[in-house]
Amino acid sequence: MAPMMTEPAQLSDEDLLERAHQLRLLALRGHVDARGPAHSHEREVRRRFGSATTLRAALEPAPRPRRFQRLWSLFSGRRDSVN
Repeated sequence: MAPMMTEPAQLSDEDLLERAHQLRLLALRGHVDARGPAHSHEREVRRRFGSATTLRAALEPAPRPRRFQRLWSLFSGRRDSVN
């Protein structure tokens, strides 16, 4: 990761995402000095990537197949697709 003195606009995409994540964790844990930098890094993330990033992705697993899909796969002999 790049040193903390680097401005968010000068960071690579990977370094920016990593630092924004780390600073947000620090801010959520109560570190008062991390709130401002976390905000500026997140602002740069939104500027570069828009709102279509994985930062807001759901943490839920993919939905399981419906009951009739599982039943159909049993009868069709495709057991490898059933969880």
